[in-house]
Amino acid sequence: MTVFSELPLSAALQQKLAAAQFTTLTPVQEHAIPPALDGKDVIGTAQTGTGKTLAFLIPIIEMLQREPSQQAKALVLLPTRELAMQVHAQYEKLRGRGIPKAALVIGGVSEKLQIHSIRRNAGLIIATPGRLQDFIDRKLADLRHIKMLVLDEADRMLDMGFLPAIRRIVSILPRDRQTLCYSATMEQSVAHIVHDYMSEPVRMALGSVLKPAESVQLKAYEVRPGEKLDVLRQLLFEETGQTLIFTRTKRGAERLAKELMREGFSAAVIHGNCSQSQRNKALSGFQEGRFRVLVATDIASRGLHVDDVAHVINYDVPKIAEDFIHRVGRTGRAGAQGHASTLAAGAEVVELRHIERTLKLRIQREQIGLSTAPKRVVQNTLTTRTLTALPGEVFV
Repeated sequence: MTVFSELPLSAALQQKLAAAQFTTLTPVQEHAIPPALDGKDVIGTAQTGTGKTLAFLIPIIEMLQREPSQQAKALVLLPTRELAMQVHAQYEKLRGRGIPKAALVIGGVSEKLQIHSIRRNAGLIIATPGRLQDFIDRKLADLRHIKMLVLDEADRMLDMGFLPAIRRIVSILPRDRQTLCYSATMEQSVAHIVHDYMSEPVRMALGSVLKPAESVQLKAYEVRPGEKLDVLRQLLFEETGQTLIFTRTKRGAERLAKELMREGFSAAVIHGNCSQSQRNKALSGFQEGRFRVLVATDIASRGLHVDDVAHVINYDVPKIAEDFIHRVGRTGRAGAQGHASTLAAGAEVVELRHIERTLKLRIQREQIGLSTAPKRVVQNTLTTRTLTALPGEVFV
């Protein structure tokens, strides 16, 4: 099967998929959805941006339609608020008439509304482990009727220290449930989860999870420390489309976003110190095109899904190779073409070469011509252009 219309799905869900313009199955969906529909446990490793969300939402929707109930029957655990919100939005987009709503259980927002949504017969709970564990400890969430558990980005949840919360949550779930587990890597800690929580799972490994997708064109610029901002500015002038820029630190992200805004770029910032409302505003503005540039720390390297990120720029070289994979995986998603550029200055040049050796790849080196004339940006919602000062002219 290569198209959604060939899957044994209800007419209502087929109509929703067609309306959302989901036509061709990705390899992950092609291999994961049929066994999941048959009630089997599934463990999948695949590169980021390969369509894993639909691979578990479709079986959940079919199960909820087949077995209507006033109790929560499915649970999805994810590492970040942003990823949970995006899964929730995708579910609501596909949910047809008669399918129960989903409850979103995450930190940083009003728990009163979340408790209310759970108690209003939510069929699906989409949650981050920490907040859900808190609800369980306070007897605010009933998980005794869960028939399907999804662990999405399992390796990331373990990296973030959620293993105790996951164990607490799973300990109260029915033993005869179905479990779907998706992870970018299959490290030993994830293998333990598979052993402890899954029964004869169908295993699926598609492509190398330690290499960028072939749809992403990689480039690197080895520059002097004082040239980074000039090179970034030039890349933004030359490339059109949504651009996601990664920095190592929260302070660096704030400083860079302010500098870009001073130069006339429509930019927003997202990092761990931002409130949930600030994150929502930045992310929705970027998704809807109100911000052309989003500056972020690695909080966005996995928990961010935007369909049309044309360019990812590593303003700071990531510390480890795995972070590089997840950063550049924000572009070139679902078969689209993407570009990823890395700026390396000083000691970062050595770090970049270490990443190349670890990933067994060679990133194409590029040079960029930097104009010495001062520039200003004239920008509206439609165009961005660069004006170079004439002799005797000064831009302020």
